[in-house]
Amino acid sequence: MKELKEGGGRRVSLGVKILIIACFIFFLLAGTIFYVLVHFRVTNVEVVGNSHYSEKEIASFVMTGTVKDNSLLLNRKYHNKPITDIPFVESMEVEVVRADAIRIRVYEKTLAGCVSYLNNYFYFDREGIVVESSPLLMEGVSEITGLHFDSVVLFEPLPVENKEIFAVILNLTQLLDKYELKPNKIYFDPDMRVTLYFNEARVRIGDDRNINEKIMQLPEIVPHIIDKKGVIDMSSYDENTLTLTFEEDD
Repeated sequence: MKELKEGGGRRVSLGVKILIIACFIFFLLAGTIFYVLVHFRVTNVEVVGNSHYSEKEIASFVMTGTVKDNSLLLNRKYHNKPITDIPFVESMEVEVVRADAIRIRVYEKTLAGCVSYLNNYFYFDREGIVVESSPLLMEGVSEITGLHFDSVVLFEPLPVENKEIFAVILNLTQLLDKYELKPNKIYFDPDMRVTLYFNEARVRIGDDRNINEKIMQLPEIVPHIIDKKGVIDMSSYDENTLTLTFEEDD
């Protein structure tokens, strides 16, 4: 009987130890979770790289779900995660600045322009791939006109006959960006000659001869014509051109 009692005592002692260890692990985990949830609660948000959306809008996109206000969990959630449900955004990263502060870094899709089709604007990148569609014309993105196509499919190349036009658009938009020019419309005629529209003022650029020199002059010209209706012809412009004339429409 004594041996049974001692054996039972040992079993009770082992069970108590296991229970104590389990409780210790439970309270350790609970304490860790509580610390993470409280100590890493976000109260300050910085947003960089955004132009299509405001800081408040970006924060509302990111800070959702059960991890919406925890800096560590948000950092893990957006690690190498592509964005598929926010138009014009390629990806986002969440950096932990401090325990209570995060920096949301936005990587927007590169847009070369857009075309109007079936009451929507289809935005394409510099390779001519259609990346987004919207019923609204986004500020700062030029509408490209004069292109001919029968259909538009998201995430596929814009089906134009002359694929070389995208290289022309790329070069042109890079020059316009360089000189901080934002025409609301870029028109290509059948011979790929270009006309830029700044509201109702038109600038005939023509072909790509001397195009850098032509675009270089526009920051001085556009402010004087942007509120007017007419055209200035720069198609024959070169380094020997002395004067340019703006012809107002009748």
